[in-house]
Amino acid sequence: MALVLHSGSTNKNAYKALIVAEYIGVDVQLVKNFEMGVSNKTPEFIKMNPIGKVPVLETPGGPVFESNAIARYVARLKADNPLFGASLIEYAHIEQWIDFASLEIDANILHWFIPRIGFAVYLPPAEEAAISALKRALDALNTHLASNTYLVGHSVTLADIVMICNLVLGFNRILTKSFTSEFPHVERYFWTMVNQPNFRKILGEVRQTESIPPVQSAKKPSQPKEPAKPKSKAELKKEVKKDLVPPKVEGSGEEEEAPKPKAKNPLDLLPPSKMILDEWKRLYSNTKTNFREVAVKGFWDMYDPEGYSLWFCDYKYNDENTVSFVTLNKVSGFLQRMDLARKYAFGKMLVIGSEPPFKVKGLWLFRGQEVPQFVIDECYDMELYEWKKVDINDEAEKERVNQMIEDYEPFEGEALLDAKCFK
Repeated sequence: MALVLHSGSTNKNAYKALIVAEYIGVDVQLVKNFEMGVSNKTPEFIKMNPIGKVPVLETPGGPVFESNAIARYVARLKADNPLFGASLIEYAHIEQWIDFASLEIDANILHWFIPRIGFAVYLPPAEEAAISALKRALDALNTHLASNTYLVGHSVTLADIVMICNLVLGFNRILTKSFTSEFPHVERYFWTMVNQPNFRKILGEVRQTESIPPVQSAKKPSQPKEPAKPKSKAELKKEVKKDLVPPKVEGSGEEEEAPKPKAKNPLDLLPPSKMILDEWKRLYSNTKTNFREVAVKGFWDMYDPEGYSLWFCDYKYNDENTVSFVTLNKVSGFLQRMDLARKYAFGKMLVIGSEPPFKVKGLWLFRGQEVPQFVIDECYDMELYEWKKVDINDEAEKERVNQMIEDYEPFEGEALLDAKCFK
């Protein structure tokens, strides 16, 4: 008999068993008409998994829940397949990477993603910690894949299937190209795997998200409705009178109030500027040599002091920057939270010093003459910095702008630990 998998058709945890089934040639079928929140609450489902989670695999020997256990079960249905490796040490490494994919990759993607879509309380420090842990994991994975096509051995194993299924949610929903470009070997591995026939048959065409989802408020559980109270005679009479009121005649002049248009960002109401921000960003990105002569000169040729303003920012608590990777993650988190201003801003953030404590300094170009209020309101990092408007008539300040755009080193007499760009 065919094995029946109880899950929705887009559940990345269900993909694991379905892809395994394609590789070893067994029949695993998704249950028909599965509805999350309904099908998994029935008494029949609760008998298979007491806590009502999906997926659950229905087998002749009884139900199996937990997606990695289900994938292992399906992979064991045929003994002569390579999904568990060719030796004991390969098997151990496969299990190693399955645990890594679950505990280091999947868990941190979910800790970042779930609060943003309102299914958990959003806490910026918790998000920053999740992003930091995820980057640490992806960096380790990237190092391994620099000299390996697959996680273990020379062909697809169960470790690759679990890893890719965990990464799919990230690439689809929250890991933008600007984020994953820091891990080129992971990118190569991911796109190679998802385009393998057995993966593609289950996953379909995979597309990478272009933006990080905005933060939504946590969803509250619906409250049970109180039973309706019997109506009094007086209330019943009122309802009868209401029903006798003639309906409003169309075109009578009594129209419902039209929905109010969404308020425009105040920066969109400013007079047009001769500076086209996207043109500057393209020039910056495409200049590979003679940066001072091409990009920096081009910036001042484009710059419109009436339509834009330049700002220096200095981190207030540099004495706390005693660990390099924590400092770098702090800056990366700031830039990610600035995503709401991408249409109106360009920025450079420098982490300065060869030894701790490290200094964090930045240069920002904003539409308008002030730091945008909506950025101050929405991005809590803003209050962690001292902000000073650049006086472009001051040659010393103008040269400082040039050096920050250029990543000039040494900067103010010190080495650069890192330079990040917001564009």
